[in-house]
Amino acid sequence: MDKAAIIEKTKEHVQTILIDHDASHDWWHIERVWKMARYLAEEERADLFIVEMAALLHDVDDWKFNQNSEILKAKNWLCHLQLPQNIINQVCYIVENVTFKGNLVQTSSPKSIEESVVQDADRLDAIGAIGIARAFSYGGYKKRALYNPMISPAQHNTFDEYKNQEGTTLNHFHEKLFLLKDKMNTESAKKIADERHAFMEKFVSQFLQEWNFSK
Repeated sequence: MDKAAIIEKTKEHVQTILIDHDASHDWWHIERVWKMARYLAEEERADLFIVEMAALLHDVDDWKFNQNSEILKAKNWLCHLQLPQNIINQVCYIVENVTFKGNLVQTSSPKSIEESVVQDADRLDAIGAIGIARAFSYGGYKKRALYNPMISPAQHNTFDEYKNQEGTTLNHFHEKLFLLKDKMNTESAKKIADERHAFMEKFVSQFLQEWNFSK
């Protein structure tokens, strides 16, 4: 099995699928997650091939841009490559479980170091400077208000509540982004998350200071 060739084919395939996606979930998001996942995999001694394939495919069936809730595109591609069934199963499981499901939703711990690595890489791209940019890009795509002091952050008890939220972009920091630092699985990701989390806190503080400015 020529793993390098398979990775390259998958990269080209994903680029084609995401060509028209919003900037918050486009190919460049995938590339950043892919690179971060490779770094974390090396640090945590995970199976690099499984990690790379899952990182590349983790958003091709994203619920935010697909009506079907199943990961059909990812599964079909893996089958098209005729990979061994155990690899297909591992990659699909990671892709199915990478998504944040709501701030009060109880989720099971990752079942493998590979799942931990890909989940951490995706979450790291949701925080820090790029996380801020992605949040406002997606908020614009969904026509959400930047902020509304009359709307409080929501508590999502189910994935459906989280998916159907109608809040503001600034509330998203309290509903998800500020929570991610403490949800990192690997020690390598936790170190990176601390700095990115602190940057977001400074940004939100400055945002509110400017919003509430009065002479």
